[in-house]
Amino acid sequence: MCSICGIVDFIHEERANEGCVRKMGEALAHRGPDQQGVYVAKGVAFQHNRLAIMDVERGLQPMTRVYEGRKYTIVYNGEIYNTPELTKMIEKAGVKLQTTCDTEVVLYLYILLKEQCANYLNGIFAFAVWDESKHEVYLARDRFGIKPFFYTQVGSTLLFASEVKGLLAHDMVKSVLDQEGLWQLLYLAPTKIGGTSVFKDILEIPTGYYGVYNKSGLKLTKYWELEAKAFEGTEQDAVEETKRLVTDAITRQLVSDVPLATLLSGGLDSSIISSVAARKYAAEGRQLGTYSFEYAGNKENFHATLFQPQSDDEYARYLAHELGTHHQVLTADIDSLIKLLYDATLYRDLPGMADIDSSLLYYCSQVKKEHTVVLSGECADEIFGGYPWFYRPEMLQSGFFPWIHDATKRASLFQDKWVKPDEGLAFAQSVYQKSVAECPVLDSDNASMRQSRIATCLSVQYFMTSLLERKDRMSMASGVEVRVPFADHRILEFIYNVPWEIKFKNQVEKALLREAMQDYLPDKILNRKKSPYPKTHNPAYEAKVIKLLESRLNDSDCRIKELINKVALEDILATQNVTWFGQLMSKPQLLAWLLQLDYWLVNYNVDIQL
Repeated sequence: MCSICGIVDFIHEERANEGCVRKMGEALAHRGPDQQGVYVAKGVAFQHNRLAIMDVERGLQPMTRVYEGRKYTIVYNGEIYNTPELTKMIEKAGVKLQTTCDTEVVLYLYILLKEQCANYLNGIFAFAVWDESKHEVYLARDRFGIKPFFYTQVGSTLLFASEVKGLLAHDMVKSVLDQEGLWQLLYLAPTKIGGTSVFKDILEIPTGYYGVYNKSGLKLTKYWELEAKAFEGTEQDAVEETKRLVTDAITRQLVSDVPLATLLSGGLDSSIISSVAARKYAAEGRQLGTYSFEYAGNKENFHATLFQPQSDDEYARYLAHELGTHHQVLTADIDSLIKLLYDATLYRDLPGMADIDSSLLYYCSQVKKEHTVVLSGECADEIFGGYPWFYRPEMLQSGFFPWIHDATKRASLFQDKWVKPDEGLAFAQSVYQKSVAECPVLDSDNASMRQSRIATCLSVQYFMTSLLERKDRMSMASGVEVRVPFADHRILEFIYNVPWEIKFKNQVEKALLREAMQDYLPDKILNRKKSPYPKTHNPAYEAKVIKLLESRLNDSDCRIKELINKVALEDILATQNVTWFGQLMSKPQLLAWLLQLDYWLVNYNVDIQL
């Protein structure tokens, strides 16, 4: 994994200079601590920071190749999991590869196939290719947006970068928050509308898109989208194909030239990944490393809820023993959670998920001491229907994004003159309604199948994307690459069309996944009810956050002080609990989010233009 950034200007070519692109790259150096490189041509400047995973010695970037007298240069961030098949295809075309690095494979795939190359990639990626003979730059991003890719246009200049901070490092780019950006923060965050960044005029290459930039401007084209199809197989066919796809995705992602481990919570998804990986390692005479996460004080303060019925640590230790892995439990204390709240904001470029972010940031910094690559269980819930909103009627029929329990709760903490609450809620509802309308369905779908398709689309497009963004930013802050085997587009394409009655057999969440992978897990894990990413239950955390917030509101440079509805905030402070987002975000996280918001407004010098 790495960072990429670039400047392209075919009118004012002097703007694409080494000094400017190096400055952008310096802001992204945490993503690639191993090597740095720059390429400058007429009107084009690329910069790359490398986290070396494959072919450490020869995989330097930017990478240039000459083919049939034409010159091509790539900056690339990602991992391609069907590299062996693509290598054979490229070599069959007469190309002799100089490395075993997937960067070169991606570059030659573009050289041979041009705009269609992204269709052939199975993996996570964001890359740009300077095609000198055509005098244009090709840009592409993976199907789920696992790898970030932001851009902005200032006059004739196109700027792109792996993170927003890379763009803001350029003198021409300003941090501006307009009304729709504010509404996204208050009604939708940590999710956001695809293709946007919340910052005004800073956009993303949308998921599953490629783009071409030349003297005519930027043209974006969708190369992948989810399709609704009739399922023609049997239940047993669904089970067998699920097992094949899941095990293949995991196995493909175990390739690495640097130390690799798995994140093992003891839940179904991470346990499947760890079991498949442990078996493969054992067959090769190696021992897999695994990690689980805990919080100081949780044993004394944990209380079961509908969304988090059990604590994880017992299950993670149990399975690690069963699999024979080298297991480590990483424990975060309250002070670390609070100390890293602001760092998490910087790495995400936005106020995110409070201590849910800062804890992961801490854990990844500890993982990095021994491992550079880890596999994680994200995305199974969105694809296989593991969240309560897939099957709980009151959540499915709320008329709004089902993981947001109260669409107005957070916005109500801010003064009406900023929020314009009626317009803001209408805006957020229109985003939801448009997203529902765009979900691919069939006329032949029964009610449960139609609803499961909508729940899947919304979860993948918003909830999953947000979790993947969090994972990428918090892990890459420490130079750790996190791979997510369940986010293999082949799995989603297949599972999306399996009848809901099979996926939710006997009213059991992720029943299809459990049946398909039953040979890999003991019953204690196989039949365990879903439990989300752990959070602290220590009341000392909330107490310290409240104290910090109250102190901050008394500071002269506090930015949220001018925005806050003091009466509404006092009401929240006096309330025992508030659940406002998903399974994890409640009162302590809401208050910590306010601290993050203030820090972001101050440190990014955000200009609010409503």
